[in-house]
Amino acid sequence: QFQLVESGGGLVQPGGSLRLSCTASGFTLNYYSMTWFRRAPGEEPAGVSCISSSGSTTNYADSVKGRFTISRDNAKNTVYLQMNSLKPEDTAVYYCAADTDPAIYYSDSCRTSRYDAEHWGQGTQVTVSS
Repeated sequence: QFQLVESGGGLVQPGGSLRLSCTASGFTLNYYSMTWFRRAPGEEPAGVSCISSSGSTTNYADSVKGRFTISRDNAKNTVYLQMNSLKPEDTAVYYCAADTDPAIYYSDSCRTSRYDAEHWGQGTQVTVSS
């Protein structure tokens, strides 16, 4: 069964840090680029960051550049999102998703559109508040 499970969310004060994890089961992440999305209340999911299958290509939304870092450990079948200098506007449910397009794999690239993502996890809540 193709499953993604996010963890690491929680309540943190502004300026704090969290590290989210996304672990796959039932399949190997090696062949897929991975994307972190977030969904704030009343909004559509938005791409936060993505990483290619090899890890050599990463992209970030402008709102998180310089604060968030995406990484992956294919041996552990896990993708991470290190979030530093958190702001109240980062509050959202965070999801990871896999992009199974072979063209993306062979080009070692990644995408942050929610329309390109498949196999979403259940999400983990991140709340930034004092």
